[in-house]
Amino acid sequence: MSQDAAIIAATRHWVESAVIGLNLCPFAKAVERRGQVRYVVSRAETEEQLLADLRTELQHLAATPTEVTDNTLLIHPGVLRDFFAFQTFLPRAEAAVRKAGFRGVFQVASFHPDYQFANAEPDDLGNLTNRAPHPTLHLLREASITQAVSDFPATETIYERNLATLNELGREGWEKLGIKPAADESATDAGV
Repeated sequence: MSQDAAIIAATRHWVESAVIGLNLCPFAKAVERRGQVRYVVSRAETEEQLLADLRTELQHLAATPTEVTDNTLLIHPGVLRDFFAFQTFLPRAEAAVRKAGFRGVFQVASFHPDYQFANAEPDDLGNLTNRAPHPTLHLLREASITQAVSDFPATETIYERNLATLNELGREGWEKLGIKPAADESATDAGV
């Protein structure tokens, strides 16, 4: 299995086991089952390279019908592995969306192996809702979000429901899902 294929497989496992399996995002199952989620591995090693890949993926989404690709997970294992650096980068990603002329069309959600919500302790189970095997920018169509929210009653309860689910599952249950931060795969492909 190639390095990129392994990175995508780990991310798909997280989507299937946690995001869909635990119903952390009630909107994810339908688009994943229809094959409308695009998984892209960025080989960026700098923030500038990642911004270029982000712009490329935004253009791809803009040129692709929603029924073919609804959203993109831009996985970037070689850059922003430090969570603080990742958080500091996010306004630049949002600015890139605006500068590309996609304000109100696309938005960026963020996932990271060390994700930590503001005012949360590092080991708080609630952080797991946004912990993916690799740093990932999730490019979403705002029209799809609007539609999903209108179809789902009480979206304001999702966060509380997720916390209850994760507290019931516990750290041991999460570990049994086999989702953990991946080793640094930005190194060579040797042995893969």
